[in-house]
Amino acid sequence: MGAHPAWAAPRPASEPSRLDWETGTPPSVVSEVITAPERIRAILTTAAALQSPAWLHPRDTVTPLRLARVARIERLDAGTGRLHWTGAPPDEGPCDVELQGHGCLYRLHLSGEAGGAGTWVTPLPWRLIQLRRRAHRRAPAPASLRVRLPLPGWLGREREVVDVSLGGLSLRLAPGEQLSPGRVLPPLELPTEDGSWLSLRAEVRHVSAGTGRSFHCGLEVTPLTREDAEAWRALVMRALHPMTRTDGAHAQEQWRLFIDSGYFNLGGRSSEDFEARRESFLALGRRTPHLGAVLSQVVWPSERGVEATLSIMKPYRSLWLLHQLARRQDASRFERVPGQLLRDIYVRALEHARADPGFRWFATYLETTVSFVRRTHVGFAERMADTGRTFVLPLRMLEVDCAQLAGAGASGLELGPATEAERQLLLEELSRTRPACYTEALDLRPETLDLEDAARSWNALGLERERHLVVARDGQTPLAVAVLESGAPGTHPFHLLDSARLFPLSPRARDAGPALLDEARRWFARRGRDSFTFLAEAPGDVEAAGLHDDAPEAKPALWIIPADLVPEFLEHLHEQTAPRPLPTPLKELS
Repeated sequence: MGAHPAWAAPRPASEPSRLDWETGTPPSVVSEVITAPERIRAILTTAAALQSPAWLHPRDTVTPLRLARVARIERLDAGTGRLHWTGAPPDEGPCDVELQGHGCLYRLHLSGEAGGAGTWVTPLPWRLIQLRRRAHRRAPAPASLRVRLPLPGWLGREREVVDVSLGGLSLRLAPGEQLSPGRVLPPLELPTEDGSWLSLRAEVRHVSAGTGRSFHCGLEVTPLTREDAEAWRALVMRALHPMTRTDGAHAQEQWRLFIDSGYFNLGGRSSEDFEARRESFLALGRRTPHLGAVLSQVVWPSERGVEATLSIMKPYRSLWLLHQLARRQDASRFERVPGQLLRDIYVRALEHARADPGFRWFATYLETTVSFVRRTHVGFAERMADTGRTFVLPLRMLEVDCAQLAGAGASGLELGPATEAERQLLLEELSRTRPACYTEALDLRPETLDLEDAARSWNALGLERERHLVVARDGQTPLAVAVLESGAPGTHPFHLLDSARLFPLSPRARDAGPALLDEARRWFARRGRDSFTFLAEAPGDVEAAGLHDDAPEAKPALWIIPADLVPEFLEHLHEQTAPRPLPTPLKELS
């Protein structure tokens, strides 16, 4: 795909068995200088399309953002390369501008000329400085949200909350009130929707001047109990994502969306083929609010029903997998800004994953012939190819019927669980043929080969997750190994978690394909599955397994990036969706 594989060192086997929502100290500022003209144009075009705010500061001065002049890019003139701004222009001379991006700020130095009442025109800057300061995105607090401050002598002891994030909040203090950075406050109390109160430990991180004689106080907060953490997260998510839901209340509408959007028609299938899987999908969907450690289903509802959905799950110890994207063809008529729907569901799904302190890898199975997928996922891998930190593996994805045995029992091969020596042969084969990102992300390392860490999180929630290695042998010679994995019914209508991969252990490996696929059929049938997904990662694997690809025009691929590139990916997603509505209906990534 033109992208170099990502490489990463293995991490210790210390994955927590459940998801602890991280609300710790933001990392230090991450800064990047951008000078490529095409990147600068893309960033500024996106800012114009989304009407992103910009704050103007006189040259070499520091002004709190809330007191700085606000402007917006109206348009970028492609012919002249000049930026047209709306808002009060600087009084005189050059100025520094801070432009809001997704989860970041862009700093640029501009000098321009007045273009009319409340407008000004500037040349395209030759460089931008991208700054990422925060671990958590902020959003304006819900209207009338106030916090109880149990401080002796403070009149009323309640103050207005200005904004919130998973890691903290800011308050508007009364004139003359001040708090010192570093001070740890008595537990704060915030009201919840059901009329109760949640408690937060708070530490003052910064105090800055507001309007008049008032001050803004930024607090880092930590919920005191697990119940407080869940209530706090729910409050913040409502502020961050007012258009999306993850409460499991729309499972029935999701299934309807899969039918109406054509999602079930992928690979020549029809909605009738999935009817037997409907109840397990609905049952699991209703439970999703309590399954956040391993999965989340995001929906974007309107008054007529669910317009789009996207899911994310954690099938391996440190990887979150995006899947199950569906969207109504005419859903854009409910958007305030073109592309809003796709941006909203992607951001919410990935912010769920980023709240997991064990998040190391982000992946999805792509259909690369879909234009949206090519612009976003494939385009991002190509853009970042020079970093060597993206991985795209073309493959074939076939649904295999458990009842249709190939009749390979008379092959004379012995089939059985992998021995320790054969496991070592598999690991050596993987080290030769796959990059480190693949083996670590998919738990194909010595310390994770049994999938015990990942399965523990699922099993603790009453959900199935297991892996089995079966080897085909000719006498004492191992020929090939099948890596079989099962997942909880209902996680994916196409049985994405019920999968089989084949890896060679000798030059005669392909002789063992039909026998191993028959053994896989029996293994999945014993677990109540009617089919599973064969992931054929090497050319010729489909034919060697005795299968026929009914959708040869499809071009699926496995796409992996490290978790620390997710902010860059989301910025790329905003660039690709903001300027124009998508021309075609979107379906499943996998």
